[in-house]
Amino acid sequence: MTGPKILVIEDNESSRDMLARRLSRRGYHVILAADGQCGIAMAHEQSPDLIVMDMSLPEIDGWEATRRLKADPATRAIPIVALTAHAMASDRKKAMDAGCDDYHTKPVDFESLVRSLEAFLEARNSRAETANILPGGVPASVPAGVSASISASGGQNPAVLLGDPQC
Repeated sequence: MTGPKILVIEDNESSRDMLARRLSRRGYHVILAADGQCGIAMAHEQSPDLIVMDMSLPEIDGWEATRRLKADPATRAIPIVALTAHAMASDRKKAMDAGCDDYHTKPVDFESLVRSLEAFLEARNSRAETANILPGGVPASVPAGVSASISASGGQNPAVLLGDPQC
């Protein structure tokens, strides 16, 4: 089974390759883009779970790519983690103002980056699970007939109301 899908948008080939290999070894499904324009297109085509964004990119820089992704309803919920050589406090603020959800400087502390990615992926999964709950606390994955029975029973599993010992 493949892990969460991470889009790495990085123009430096050796950095892109290093990140891809290390993230893949951690079980992530990694997709790659070498510039901001391709990164935006890949985000739309591939619907990644998270984006690692270099800020100094050709075509469209990371700040503008982030602004565009966060302005688009189809991609705005995807967490974007900035990864950049720009290490000043004002650079961090600029990245966060553009819409980045976190900020890491190069050379990257890989373990710190992975902790950040995992935290965002876990938060995203929690929100997705919560969003899949229908009114009455019924998970959206429950078949419609069962869902109606649960809703009609005040949100309790009808098998429990009938005294089914398996529940």
